Amino acid sequence: MKQLSHSDIHNSTQRFPITIVCDAILTPENIGMCFRIAESFGVSKIYLHHQSPTIDNRIVRRTARNTVDQIPYELYTDFEILIQQLKSEGKGIVGIEVTDKSTDLQHFNFCDFENIVLLFGSKRYGIQDIELLDASIAIPMYGHNTSMNVVHSMAICLYEATNQLKKLAVKEMPF
Repeated sequence: MKQLSHSDIHNSTQRFPITIVCDAILTPENIGMCFRIAESFGVSKIYLHHQSPTIDNRIVRRTARNTVDQIPYELYTDFEILIQQLKSEGKGIVGIEVTDKSTDLQHFNFCDFENIVLLFGSKRYGIQDIELLDASIAIPMYGHNTSMNVVHSMAICLYEATNQLKKLAVKEMPF
């Protein structure tokens, strides 16, 4: 067994019909890592709140490495207007939030949506307008804690979503 270096690894790049909306995430490290994780999982686009640290922030850039230049992003000012716009484009709005209607992540079918918006809220307030969601997902946890960092939630959700979407693409391939 040999440990591989970055130059030994050649990923087949793929974009998935997944958009990330970061609802008022204000920590520069989290914004940078959102870019890094989203790029790793082939996310199509990121939306950041206009009060979030920008990609010009030194900490965001350092944490994101070069991924801020590899994934499209936009700033938004009005959450409700953005969500209504994304819905009008045919995207399903899926919040990563514990609600009385949440589906456990492993039981959620991402393939039910042609285009998915994964919505992540701030650590203090969560997602501000849950009534705008088409669905909500909860990540099962087995300790006493009831929440986790947004970047960890994003990585877990994107892993599950891309695995499901990749399997669907393989099933639909003509032989």
